[in-house]
Amino acid sequence: MLIGNAPCSWGIAYPTGNHYSWSQYLDEVAEAGYRGTELGPLGFLPKDAELLRDELGRRNLTLIGATHVHTFGDAASVPVLMATLRELSTLLKTLGARHLVIMDESNWYPAGQEGVLDEAGWQGLVGMVRDAQKLVEGEYGLKLSFHPHIGTAVEKEAQIDRLLSDTEIDLCFDTGHHAFWDQDPVSYMEKVFSRIAYMHLKNVDPRVRARVLAGELSIAKSYGAGVMCPLPDGAVDIQAVMRLLAERGFDGPIVVEQDVAENAAETPLQLAARNLVYMEGIAE
Repeated sequence: MLIGNAPCSWGIAYPTGNHYSWSQYLDEVAEAGYRGTELGPLGFLPKDAELLRDELGRRNLTLIGATHVHTFGDAASVPVLMATLRELSTLLKTLGARHLVIMDESNWYPAGQEGVLDEAGWQGLVGMVRDAQKLVEGEYGLKLSFHPHIGTAVEKEAQIDRLLSDTEIDLCFDTGHHAFWDQDPVSYMEKVFSRIAYMHLKNVDPRVRARVLAGELSIAKSYGAGVMCPLPDGAVDIQAVMRLLAERGFDGPIVVEQDVAENAAETPLQLAARNLVYMEGIAE
């Protein structure tokens, strides 16, 4: 299994305004020992396919795919979604990547109404997902997956079940986002394994999670408080996750992600390296 990482582990959520340049990110993800990377937000890494191919190649990195965040609750945003997916798909296909992941935008929802959609809003989301799959898979031959995410319309198991029932989309399954609400990632993976095409590995600090569940800490502030902790340190049994993937012959991408706490004692490079050492220990 090729274990990759992503720009979000370096705090990169937008194309510009980041603490790290794209070249610094590529240098450090390679230095940490990873051989694969996601694209990150469109426009962070070079859009020039030949330049990006050269930069990845000289660092011995493979482009695994991309994760795109979109306002799926906003029905008027369909043209923007389709145009962006075309641009992303063209770049990914040119560089030999085979996967594109989509997920809902949590920041679009009003405070206190995170992920709340009425029936019309849900049907709009479903329609966009169907259209996206038809475009990405039908026209470009890539694999499209949907990423359930905290603070969006698809985060709890019942919502994921409904998405899987209402569409033919497969999942990018994120262990940390699933466990955030005290849901059992391994049990749910066993239930829907045939619909998992892509994996994001995260872990959850049970102490910070307990504060969120008790209403003492908001979802937004929980990230800075370190709710997504390093892989060896949290409530998710990552070893059990990897055993399940191996036993079932999973052949999709596996990407480690690390949201960095505000008081983190380790740099993104150090955290990425420690997570990879942990993953390599499981493999052995």
